[in-house]
Order: sequence, then structure tokens, then C-alpha cells
Amino acid sequence: MSDVTVTVRMPSEMRDRLEAIGAATQRSKSFLAKMAIGRFVETESEIIEGIKEAQAELDAGLGISHSEVMKRAEVIIRKAASRKAPQRKAS
Repeated sequence: MSDVTVTVRMPSEMRDRLEAIGAATQRSKSFLAKMAIGRFVETESEIIEGIKEAQAELDAGLGISHSEVMKRAEVIIRKAASRKAPQRKAS
């Protein structure tokens, strides 16, 4: 895979910070931008893939409704509340 050139517009303050990081790490702005964009692309790709998988599960009827989730949550909360130790009265 060959590298290509991409031009990016950014606020001057961001460029200044990028230059400062480059100076501190002895890396070029290009290298740092490539690393940042690479991380962004990986993260966003994982999110999009997760959404697609969840949508496929819902389409296959594997999901539950919001009201059912809330009912189950309420049961869990009630059980947890009933397990709490009794409060001691102040003497």
C-alpha cells in the first residue's frame, strides 16, 4: 500500500500544539497527524461495525424493547435494595 498526500485545515492553535508535540517527541507533524488519523479511523470503524452487528441482531428479532429493559432493571434495583442492611437508629 502506498502513501498518499492529504491536506488538512486546522486552527492555528492546533497546528502550534502539533508542532510543540513534534518538537518534544522529535516527530514530524505529518507523522503525528498520520498516527492520530489512524487511531480515529480504527476507533470509528469499530463503532460502525458494532452498530451494524447490533442492527443485524435487532433485524433478526434478537433484541428486547426499552420497556422490557426497564422492567428488568427495576427488578434488579428492588432486589438490591432489599438486601441492604437495616439502618441503625442513632442513640
